[in-house]
Amino acid sequence: MPGKQARIRQIQDEMGKPGFYDNRERANILINELKALTATVEPLQALLKKVEDLQILLELARESTGDEEVLKELEAESGRARAALERIETLSLLSEPSDARNCYFSIQAGAGGTESCDWAEMLLRMYLRYFEKAGYEVDETSRREGEEAGIQNIQLYVKGPYASGYLSCEMGVHRLVRISPFDAAKRRHTSFASVDVLPEFDDIQIEIDWDKDVREDVYRSGGAGGQHVNKTSSAIRLTHLPTGVVVACQNERSQHQNRALARKMLMSKLYRLEESKRNAELAKLYGEKGDIAFGHQIRSYVLYPYQMVKDLRTGVETSDTEGVLDGEIQPFIDAELRRRAAAKAQAGKAK
Repeated sequence: MPGKQARIRQIQDEMGKPGFYDNRERANILINELKALTATVEPLQALLKKVEDLQILLELARESTGDEEVLKELEAESGRARAALERIETLSLLSEPSDARNCYFSIQAGAGGTESCDWAEMLLRMYLRYFEKAGYEVDETSRREGEEAGIQNIQLYVKGPYASGYLSCEMGVHRLVRISPFDAAKRRHTSFASVDVLPEFDDIQIEIDWDKDVREDVYRSGGAGGQHVNKTSSAIRLTHLPTGVVVACQNERSQHQNRALARKMLMSKLYRLEESKRNAELAKLYGEKGDIAFGHQIRSYVLYPYQMVKDLRTGVETSDTEGVLDGEIQPFIDAELRRRAAAKAQAGKAK
């Protein structure tokens, strides 16, 4: 921790110098690094303070044998300290270079038509509630509405310490089983939607021939945004011709702003594509996730004939479907981080 504290002071000193924000790109990189560092250091400092308080309470409990109030307070503080320690242990599992970064978070409706579009919107609400509880900032960068209900796809820009690391645990296909609200016969339906997460890379350099290798399409934005969005052809879609990678942005008011953000997204996506070639697990995730249907799901949400949410990778399950759909997904994320760490350790032993 001393090394991290020293780095925090170094960044804070640099931020206090005149002209720090003149280089906006470097300023953003340092600010994000500071947020990631404080996200690890501050919880540890708070835990050490709790341990000191526990020691004082323990001495007090020894001196006042039989005082139930002191014992209750000691038990409560011990529980809070254990919970804080568990959060720090989970945070220590986020060791990949991209884990501390902001990210682009997308939801895509899959097999199931209107049902899946509605399910994609339910997932969107679940994640927005989770982002709110986690203290993340969220901006919508693009959205495509469903023909009858829900959304076909949506992309969000999520800002916060370790957003990319935590949310990468949600990548994959999510399956819903329920009685359809769109079926007059009230039959049971299965719907699918996929989640993808792309770390933001402010500090990468990718060689792209923007004139030859990238096709740019300008179109009118749709969805939320008022009259300006609907009347102005400011949305940008970029297609990287050598790889077929496509990104789109319609969030900003000007074409120039959307183009800048879309280029940034494209570079991040191409960087991850290059990374995936060096990482078999990521390559498999990125390559196979395109079939949003049976055989590719990471989690099942069953609302009928019983109530159950089960993660198929870790085996973690709960009957509190209402709580999960209201954003209580941290236990699934923590379990997946532990599973990854165990798999990584096992792979290291095998070598």
